[in-house]
Amino acid sequence: MITPVKQVNRFFMLALAPFIGLVLCLLFFRPELEAKPIIPANLPEDPVTSRTQAISKELAGAKDAAVQTSSSIKKTTQLYNKTTSTMSTIVQKATVQAARPETIYNKRITSKLGIPLERVNSDRITIELYRVNPGTYTGYAMKIKLKDPSAMQMALSSELGKSETTLQAVKRSGAIAGINAGGFADSGGKRYPLSTTVMNGQYVNGFQASFKDLFFVGLNDAGKLVGGKFFDKSSLDRLKPQFGATFVPVLMKNGKKTTIPDKWKVSPKRAPRTVIGNYKDDQLLIIVVDGYNENGSSGATLEEMQGRLLKLGVVDAYNLDGGGSSSLILNNRVINNPSDGNLRPVPTHFLFYK
Repeated sequence: MITPVKQVNRFFMLALAPFIGLVLCLLFFRPELEAKPIIPANLPEDPVTSRTQAISKELAGAKDAAVQTSSSIKKTTQLYNKTTSTMSTIVQKATVQAARPETIYNKRITSKLGIPLERVNSDRITIELYRVNPGTYTGYAMKIKLKDPSAMQMALSSELGKSETTLQAVKRSGAIAGINAGGFADSGGKRYPLSTTVMNGQYVNGFQASFKDLFFVGLNDAGKLVGGKFFDKSSLDRLKPQFGATFVPVLMKNGKKTTIPDKWKVSPKRAPRTVIGNYKDDQLLIIVVDGYNENGSSGATLEEMQGRLLKLGVVDAYNLDGGGSSSLILNNRVINNPSDGNLRPVPTHFLFYK
């Protein structure tokens, strides 16, 4: 028999059963507290995220390109440096090789002249002084290399008719060396340059066509010796002389002796001489021969001068004023022995500058 107490207990058990079941479910089957967002399958991609990814790809590509470019530049630089070094070596060798013929030629010239007594060298000019003593006469030779055309000039007084010694012209102009140049004519107590004379590219007394045995000799704008007989102005103009003077006669042309007029073979036969010539490399050679008078018994003949010039390998050569006019100055000293005992004042001088 069910007592009232048991009935009450059964009632409460039945009433609490659902709650007890719910508690047990909560205890054993606990749900997640955070819910995952549900993304629709067809939701469009975020544009910011898409652009960021694109930029990242571009940056990665740029980085790879930069690495490749840097490597390429490094290789190119190494190749450039190697090529430059190689080219520099080639240029140096080529320069040395190109200079060899000139050096060899100069040694041949020097071997014929002997040992220089004195030497002047600068960026503009090289001068070497030698003794000339073949036995029949004595004198000096001066070999000159013009590195700058302006290193040779001609002195001429600004007032025509005036003259000065070569030493005076050298000191007045600050030159390192000098020789007498063209002939002259005396008139009224004054001394004028003979025939065609050019100074600073201009004709001093206009052009005079060559006559008799006269010639013109001077330097052009390229620093080369030009000379010869000119029967019309255009022929001389084409050579572009910057300065020059006139005398007689021509001694050498194109490496060969010229025919000396009979008059100049004996008038005088021997005399102090001043001669200017050039080698095939445009170096100049000046020879000044001593003599103790002008009566024809001392000094050199023009034929002897030709023989000496030919032996020394001179290409073109011109006889300048001689006798008492012959003078050679170097380093403010009179090198030769003037036949007058003193230097003669003359209108024109060829000067050389250090």
